[in-house]
Amino acid sequence: MSTDNDTSDSDGSYCSTPDSDGEVAEEIAIISFQRKLDTAEEIVEGIGDRYETIDIIEYHGDVFEEHWGEYDCFVGLMASGIAMRKTAHLLDDKWDDPAICVVDEELTWAIPITGGHHGANQVADDLATMGAVPAMTTASEAADKQGVEKQAKALDAHVVNGDSTVATNLAVLDDELGPVERLDGPKAVLVGDDVTVLKRNEDDGVVLGTGSVSGATKDQFVSAWEQALESTEYDLGDVEFVATATRKEDEEGLLAAAEALDLGVVAFEKETLAEFEGPSPSKSKELIGWPGISEASAIAGGRNHELEAEKTRYDDAVTVAVGR
Repeated sequence: MSTDNDTSDSDGSYCSTPDSDGEVAEEIAIISFQRKLDTAEEIVEGIGDRYETIDIIEYHGDVFEEHWGEYDCFVGLMASGIAMRKTAHLLDDKWDDPAICVVDEELTWAIPITGGHHGANQVADDLATMGAVPAMTTASEAADKQGVEKQAKALDAHVVNGDSTVATNLAVLDDELGPVERLDGPKAVLVGDDVTVLKRNEDDGVVLGTGSVSGATKDQFVSAWEQALESTEYDLGDVEFVATATRKEDEEGLLAAAEALDLGVVAFEKETLAEFEGPSPSKSKELIGWPGISEASAIAGGRNHELEAEKTRYDDAVTVAVGR
């Protein structure tokens, strides 16, 4: 039984993301006992539109081995002990192995077992929207901090040298990592084992530089982003992430809109935005010393540091500029 559903790295930047750590899980298989298939269908209905594919496969003794390598993440609708015993001999490398998250029939607990930073935490967070409690045990989540895999996700990037994340995530836990630094090429770079290298996933995506009044709603942000893109040749599928200022990084409406569209949010420090000030005049610079957030963050976040579209204010609440 199966169901398919279609569905910056710059100095001084801090990243937040609406869902998951690091590598994104896009193709999911729910492994379920026959008596629990109704719950499996409920999961598909509840979160299926967040994935490219979400299949339901009835459990048998060799089901994990039979489908190993076909999916980014297995959701085991079963006891954690069963999933562990049936997959332990298949595990080889955390960067290549599929993630595994187990959930009980009542959707009470969602427990990432392996691949927390590579899809299992993401799935557990999505199951939380259906009432399950995500039982995260990865260190960065336990400390409520943002590991480098999570920063990569927010930047629409991927980790090039996976072994480095042990050292850099320890630095995150000790508050010693600092912001992601950006290096534009062409250049040759020599790095040590404790330097994590991130590479952006897209070649020609755009960044939505965004400012707002306090209390702007999710719908206002979504509408503003859609309207801003209408003046360009791009659409929401081309957006790498939303860029803003650290003074706006906790705006609930912005974060909710980004989550609804599965976009990461990157917040730039004041000093960084000052380096990438946009061409349009801004009252914020005169009043509080900050450059115009939407244009400066769009330029800072764009891989070419260029504006695709200058800022426009929507609904007297949200200002958007498009960078590339």
